[in-house]
Amino acid sequence: MPLLVRFLGTAASRPTVERGVSSLAIVREGETLLVDCGEGTQRQMMRYGVSFSFEDLFFTHTHSDHILGLTGLIRTLALQGRTEPLRLWGPPRATRTLQQCISLGGERTTFPITVSEIEPGSSIKRGDYRIDAFPVDHQGASCIGLALVEEDRLGRFDPAIARALGIPEGPLWGRIHKGESITLDDGRVIAPDALVGQPRRGRKIVITGDTRPCEGTIAAAHDADLLIHEATFADDEAVRALETGHSTAREAAEIARRAEARRLVLTHISARYSREAHELEREARSVFANASVAKDGTEIVLDLTEEIVG
Repeated sequence: MPLLVRFLGTAASRPTVERGVSSLAIVREGETLLVDCGEGTQRQMMRYGVSFSFEDLFFTHTHSDHILGLTGLIRTLALQGRTEPLRLWGPPRATRTLQQCISLGGERTTFPITVSEIEPGSSIKRGDYRIDAFPVDHQGASCIGLALVEEDRLGRFDPAIARALGIPEGPLWGRIHKGESITLDDGRVIAPDALVGQPRRGRKIVITGDTRPCEGTIAAAHDADLLIHEATFADDEAVRALETGHSTAREAAEIARRAEARRLVLTHISARYSREAHELEREARSVFANASVAKDGTEIVLDLTEEIVG
């Protein structure tokens, strides 16, 4: 089943006519996850068809351009009559700031909201995938990057071989598909490798939030299907990128190259490139060919892969 990433806001620091500030949605098997919530995120969700029936909102850090949309989003959900719980996740020391956003304005919230902090190096396990938090390097705030990592999928089960071997359809098929040897009534022992292919690789999406190029991202993004890396500046502002704890497009591409990622999408674009980001894309592609710059509304679709593990 395809996995979809929708960019809701791709501007750095402040919104422009062309770009809202940081937010994106991941839709996987009917479940929606939000990452960051810049001002106006709820309107961007309406504009680009992202469901309000989500349960998890992750924050890479609590700088204002990543959190100011939380108050409005909560008010919109309350006015729509939401009663389902909402879980907020942030880096260490994020709780106080997020609680302030929740309570701002004093309006009554119609649904429970929990706030949890995620340490770099920790994981949140969710069925057949997990969310990993990894360390990044951005001055002035406690920050994390986030990786959605799917479990490897079972190999393909061949029903024709199962029937030829005389294995009755039903629970035995399920057991052998899960890797269990089975014993038939006639005493034959059938091992899974007789009719089940090799495991297939799960998908990985890595989101840096705001960061300098760093080893934490390289480790987290190794062999990632999609690396979403900030690229606030072009080469001519490399000194400013260093001073403010951000990355240039070329630096982000170098991280993708070193991580052996499969695709790089750049976001968190400075207002000076808001209308035309060709310069950023050109600089990134000079290092890493499969690179592009996201716009608000950009949709990335990642299909399941048949690639064998290892």
